Amino acid sequence: MHPLSVQELLSVWERGLDARPYERALLLLAAAEADSTKEQLAAWSLGHRDDSLLALRECAFGSELNVVAVCPRCTQELEMLLSVPALRASAASAAGNSEGEVSLGQYQVRCRPANSGDLMKCRGTDLETIRAELLARCVLEARWNDEPVEASALPQEVAEAATQQMAASDPQADIRIALDCSACRHHWEEVFDIVSFFWTEIDAWSRRLLREVHVLATAYGWRESDVLTLSPARRQIYLAMAQA
Repeated sequence: MHPLSVQELLSVWERGLDARPYERALLLLAAAEADSTKEQLAAWSLGHRDDSLLALRECAFGSELNVVAVCPRCTQELEMLLSVPALRASAASAAGNSEGEVSLGQYQVRCRPANSGDLMKCRGTDLETIRAELLARCVLEARWNDEPVEASALPQEVAEAATQQMAASDPQADIRIALDCSACRHHWEEVFDIVSFFWTEIDAWSRRLLREVHVLATAYGWRESDVLTLSPARRQIYLAMAQA
C-alpha cells in the first residue's frame, strides 16, 4: 500500500461522488494497492478492509481523528480525539480471513467473515434482509444431524450463533467507542465506521482544495495542475496574498 498523492485522492473523490460506501472503500484501496485486482480487494474481509483504510487515512490526514457524537438521551454534542493506532489495536487480528465453526445441538455450521464482494451482491434494502443475505453467503457448510441444510433453514438461535462467530473471526469490522455524556451522565457505545468517516473528510478536503484552486487560478492564471503541485504551506501563502 502506498500513500495517495493529492491528485490520486482528488481522482478517487470525483469517481466516488455517486458511489455506495463499499464502492468508495474499494476505490480508495484500488488507488493505494496498485498490484491488487478489484476482485482480490473485494475478497478481503471487512475488518481487513477497514484496517487498511485506517492506515491509509493516517497517511492522508494524520493519526488523530476528531470525532463528534450526539448523546441519544439529551442530544448533547460530544467531541473527542481518537487515535488511529488505538482503533487498529482493538482488533486481535486485522487479517480476518479465518473460518469459524459453530456447534449448537444437532447443528454444525462452518462460516467465514463477510467481505465487500458479499455486500455488492446483497439485494435487500432493510438491515434484517441484508443480514440474512450475508449469512447465506458466508455459511460455507451447515449440517443437522450430519445432514446438509441450507443457511436459510437454520433456526434463529443457530443463525445468531453463526453471525456472532463471523464477527469474532473479524473483530476490526465492528469497532465500538465507549462514550459518556458529561451533561446527563448517560453511557453508551457508538459504532465507528471508518468508511463514512474517512469519506466525509475526503469530501470536505476536496471541496476546500478546489476552492483554493479557483482562487489561485483566477488571481494568477495558473492551471489546476500548477496549484496542486504546490506544497500546502506555499499554497496558503499565495492564497493569503491573492485575497489581501
